[in-house]
Amino acid sequence: MGIARIGKHLLEHRWRAQRLFPPPVLAAIEQAIKTGETTHSGQVRFVVEGALDGAPLFRGQLARERAIDVFAQLRIWDTVHNNGVLIYLLLADRNVEIVADRGIDAKVNAAGWEKICAGMESDFKARKFKSGVIRGIEAVSRQLAQHFPAHGKGPNELPDAPVVI
Repeated sequence: MGIARIGKHLLEHRWRAQRLFPPPVLAAIEQAIKTGETTHSGQVRFVVEGALDGAPLFRGQLARERAIDVFAQLRIWDTVHNNGVLIYLLLADRNVEIVADRGIDAKVNAAGWEKICAGMESDFKARKFKSGVIRGIEAVSRQLAQHFPAHGKGPNELPDAPVVI
């Protein structure tokens, strides 16, 4: 945990996430999730968090650890086929993490998820937040469609709406 990281998180305000992801962008992201889920039986969630605060920040929690916490809190692991996927963006660190349930994670190696994250991070550096998220959702959906193709209209086990923390 460095003082520079603490400073970034303390200066990163919640309003920034809301400014970069206003309602029309969130609606487009939700639609991308809905569209992707027509091609597979998996469940995709997107969460953006402006910055860490309090105990997680001062104990040096990394974006990956926070993403795992959010994955559990949102019960993304609680799907019939264990094929839920979280795309998590921590704005203060400019870090994207993908956490996948054991069913899909066993089929897509870490390098596959990391490639998707790197592409999204590249778009974010170019300030293309909406298109970066949508392309990430599309890439995750392609992985899910390959390993868990849709078989008719299955239940939507998790909400499609993005979460802004």
